[in-house]
Amino acid sequence: MARRQPDLRIKRAYDPPDTEDGARVLVDRLWPRGLSKERAALTLWLKEIAPSTALRQWFGHDPARWTEFRRRYHAELTDNQDAVARLGDLLKAGRVTLVYGAHDALHNQAVALAEYMREQVRPGRHST
Repeated sequence: MARRQPDLRIKRAYDPPDTEDGARVLVDRLWPRGLSKERAALTLWLKEIAPSTALRQWFGHDPARWTEFRRRYHAELTDNQDAVARLGDLLKAGRVTLVYGAHDALHNQAVALAEYMREQVRPGRHST
């Protein structure tokens, strides 16, 4: 039986929360500058799932490094199954919005993480 794709959305931390967000999970290792906890309206701050400090600093949100960043981050996620499982458990319960602080909406860890999570449940793939 094929598993359905997770109900996963991505949203910048500075965008207002919405009732349609479901569980709001901050996936940054660092708290977004100038954002109050009340305004963030998070369900969970899952900093353990964020890219390592070394990888984040190497990437520097440089779009030219995006492909390699994704490859390295996906490798980190493969070695970080506790955090991936925590996010997976939230996804089993319903919609999850990955919240990030970066300016670039196309090249950030939330985009790479969503891609990884969707890959984990694609039809025909079996979890280990």
